[in-house]
This record gives sequence, C-alpha cells and structure tokens, in this order.
Amino acid sequence: MPRRATKIVATLGPASSDPALLEAMIRAGVNVVRLNFSHGKAQDHVDRARLVREASQRAGREVAIMADLQGPKIRVGKFAEGKVMLEPGALFVLDASRTEPGDIHGVGLDYKELPRDVKAGDVLLLNDGLIVLTVNAVKGEQVHTTVKLGGELSNNKGINKQGGGLTAPALTAKDMEDIKTAMSLQADYVAVSFPKNATDMEMARQLCNVACTHGHKPGLIAKIERAEAIPELDRILKVSDGIMVARGDLAVEVGNAAVPGLQKHMIKRARELDKLVITATQMMESMIVNPVPTRAEVSDVANAVLDGTDAVMLSAETAAGKYPLETVEMMAAVCLEAEKTDHDPLDNDFVGAHFDRIDQAIAMGALFTAHHLHAKAIVALTDSGSTPLWMSRHSVRMPIYALTPKVSTQRKMALMRNVSPLLMDTSADRDTALADAEAHLKKRGIVQSGDVYAITVGEPMGTPGGTNTLKICRAV
Repeated sequence: MPRRATKIVATLGPASSDPALLEAMIRAGVNVVRLNFSHGKAQDHVDRARLVREASQRAGREVAIMADLQGPKIRVGKFAEGKVMLEPGALFVLDASRTEPGDIHGVGLDYKELPRDVKAGDVLLLNDGLIVLTVNAVKGEQVHTTVKLGGELSNNKGINKQGGGLTAPALTAKDMEDIKTAMSLQADYVAVSFPKNATDMEMARQLCNVACTHGHKPGLIAKIERAEAIPELDRILKVSDGIMVARGDLAVEVGNAAVPGLQKHMIKRARELDKLVITATQMMESMIVNPVPTRAEVSDVANAVLDGTDAVMLSAETAAGKYPLETVEMMAAVCLEAEKTDHDPLDNDFVGAHFDRIDQAIAMGALFTAHHLHAKAIVALTDSGSTPLWMSRHSVRMPIYALTPKVSTQRKMALMRNVSPLLMDTSADRDTALADAEAHLKKRGIVQSGDVYAITVGEPMGTPGGTNTLKICRAV
C-alpha cells in the first residue's frame, strides 16, 4: 500500500461492526476509529472497542480509538404522528412545559432552557437548517414562532440559533458518565461536543484525569461547532490536543458560505499552535447510498488535504452506509492524489522562527537538515510523541517514522499527519538504541544500505520531552 500522510477517521456503527469487514477497513487505510457516544449504551462501546483492538491486531496495524461525546441534546420533542409538515407563514409553538406529543401547532422540547435563550426577532434553525423559524415572542415556557422556511419536521430534530447564543453546557451528566466509560476502555482521544470556550475543555480534561485508569490520559479534541467558539479558537486550541472542524452545526449557526474560509483558518491556526486537526461532516455523504462519490466530494476531501488537515473523517458513510469499505478505499485514494500536488514551502517556516525548548529546536533542525540533504526519512525515538508532533506541523515530502516503546503513544500518533508510528523498545543505551532503530528500519524496507536519514533521540533515554540529539546517519 502506498504511504499516505493524511489520516482517516472512520465511525464505527451497524454497517461496520462485522469483525472481518472492520479488519478490511483498517487494512484499507483507517487510522482512527470513532465511537459515537450519541448512540448505544456503555457496554456497547466497551464491546466495540474490544472489536477494534482485535481487528487491529489481526491487521497488524495499531489504530487509535476516539470516544466522541454526545454533548447537550438541543432538540425538539416527539410528535404524535412521528412528524409534521410545516407550511411557510404558519404559527408554531416550541413549549418547554409541554408533556403530550407534538402536532401541527407546536411541540415540546428536550432542551428546556430555550425560552430563556431567545427573544423576539431571533431566528431558529431546525433539522440542520432545513426548517427556519422566526421568534415572535417568549411567553413563560413557550416560544411563539412563525415558520419562515417550511418542510417536514420529525421527532427529536436539532435546534440551532442563528449566530449562536444557546447556553447549554458542553458537558452534560451523560457526558460525565461516558468519560468514565471512555477511560475504562482506554480511548486514545476524547472528542468534546459543543465547547464554547477553554473552560469547557479544561473541565473535560479534569474529568478524564479523575476517571483515568492505569495512568492512561487521552488526547482531547474540541469539536468546533458553535459560533461562540470561533472568537475563542486560540484559547480553546491552547488547552486542547486538537480540534475537529465540525462543519454540520457550525454551518447552521454561521451560514454555509462562511464555513470554507473558517475551515482554512482553523487548520492553519491548529498547525501554527502545534495542535492536531480533523476535518469532518459530509465528506463522502453520497457514498452512504452510492458506490462512488460526487466530484464535489472528491474536491472537498482534496482541499482539506491541501489545507494541511491531519485527518479527514467519515461519519454515517462508514457507520450506517451501504459501502463502508469502498468509502475508505476511495478516501485513501483521493488523499494520496492530493498529496502528490502538495507544495513544499518548508524554508519559509523557519523565517523568524523562535524555539524556547531544546527538544522543539532539535525537531526543527531535523526537518531542515533532512530536507536539504534529501534524506530518505526522518526518524524520531520518542516516549511522549511530542517530537514527531512538532515535525508533522510542517510540510515535508519525506516520511517521518516515530519509534516508541509505548503502545499508548503509538496509538496517539496514528492521528498525526505524515507520521508512521512503530513500536520498538528504546530502553537500551543511546548507541544500542540507534543501532536497533536502523535495524528496525532496514527490516521494514524503509531504508537500505547507503541511504541517508536523520534521527533524533534524547539522553538519558526514556525521559518524556528529553529529545536533545540530532544525528545524520548513512545506513550501513
């Protein structure tokens, strides 16, 4: 299989839970498996995590598991007939106190705080913006609206407020329980839905730290899907391990036209701040029912790759679609083609650069030197994964191989663009470890006798953040 820099996140669901199919998907290119905690019980996720680990072992490729928290349920209630057809100009009441099923005149709310979050003149968008309501008045627990854009509204559809402003907390009681489940199955990443600010992410990290088992601490991914999160982006990034450009709810709140520019900005800022970034939502949506994607979807995936995203994500395409394996294969092929046209502005990255840490300076020195020597590979002996992360924030055509003694670090690095994580015992003295690393690389056909490669290592060995040596080697 050709080496691909951009990683693929695939959501596990009914369509992809067959062990043989999941193994085939991992072999085809899945790097991270997403468990969607909006569906299923705790034991379901524990069982699916075991399924992923077993399939990964059979495929001979470690993958990361990402637990994606549900977040607040900002939804309407249920209807007596399961759905209603709303006509433009009709009056419709969203009633937080209503207990009976909804009808053509109104419906109850799962989100009871809505009457306190809106006022006359506000615009509410339901079902991903397909239904648009204008607020006329708020009377007690009732929000009286006029249908501006009508259509079919069915049970439990989502509610967004144009421009943002809903006060629902990012972490619900269910999320707090789900974090405990995610820690019990040792999820490598936890994705937090609807964070508004850095405080939401700091709280999530505290909850993960309290619930962690055997010292396992996951990476935290902030899903940027609220309008309020955009001005807070840098602060959110600084307390997170990465972000997800969650284009569904975000597009509803800020408008579809604003999303492409925001996507480019978010990917750029994540890379500049040494954080990870996943681009998500409707990337190959048509492949839920069709065996091939649209040309627009191919361009969408390719543009995210060219923007520098670490990963592209599949949701319903692999969770519930007809062609989960074919979708992964197609996405991998698109990523590979896009990467061929990726330009290489590495020298520009060092103009005016300033590094405060020795390990970061070593990482940058390895990139610069290997680039100008046209080295076959860049190799990092790493305990924590921080050196390969810094390297992966820059565009280099040569591969980065990260050798680590920790399976947990190997799995986390599965999300890093252009990083191939390999497991290797690095507990020996430096010279032995370097010799072992070269033997490891030669055995896998990564380097051959005479090839030049750059390798970084820290002394004393096994100290996180201790990378302090860069060596340029010619394989013997």
